Amino acid sequence: MGYPEALPLNMAVIHDPLLRHAIAPDDPLTQALAAGIAMARSSSRMVGRASMGLDVAEYTALLDQFFPGARPFFLSGLQPVTVLRVSTADPADEFIDLLNLLLRHGENQASDTRWLAHAVAACCLGDDHLWQDLGLKDRGVLSTLLSSHFPALHAANDKGMRWKKFLYKCLCERSRTFVCRSPSCQACSEYSNCFGPEEEGAWG
Repeated sequence: MGYPEALPLNMAVIHDPLLRHAIAPDDPLTQALAAGIAMARSSSRMVGRASMGLDVAEYTALLDQFFPGARPFFLSGLQPVTVLRVSTADPADEFIDLLNLLLRHGENQASDTRWLAHAVAACCLGDDHLWQDLGLKDRGVLSTLLSSHFPALHAANDKGMRWKKFLYKCLCERSRTFVCRSPSCQACSEYSNCFGPEEEGAWG
């Protein structure tokens, strides 16, 4: 679960053991990576992926670049068997579907974009708005982050759909397995669930 919007950053650092080691704890990318790792380590939907699906070498590189000093705490007990590579994943795997969607739309192959893709895919499995599950201040911060790293996806969400809803909509369209049977968003009785304001405590 992401941090409550009203929680000051210094309190977030106190409550997040990984952010205590961060070089730039108020950097949105750093916050998103910390939240993704926290989700991977705590969610029952991410069992076996404590490293967000990254192999041990790349996960270690992420920790060293953004959270130096965190190795003793966040590599302890991590076994190679817990790492699930994209190439060997079950094609019906929700996390991998989301990860592949993000990786296909990455602005570049830079490591921070790949790592963010893993964090976003992990936090899509959370229960709150995506910006909350990613530990960000608000939706605007998330939109800026996605625009920088996944510009094509950001541009495609030109109607302002809630980000989790939008990413799952993209998966539905790609697989042609449409969960939503409405002929258009405007005609759907659930319109407000996809496009409504993303206030504290509302899902999206």
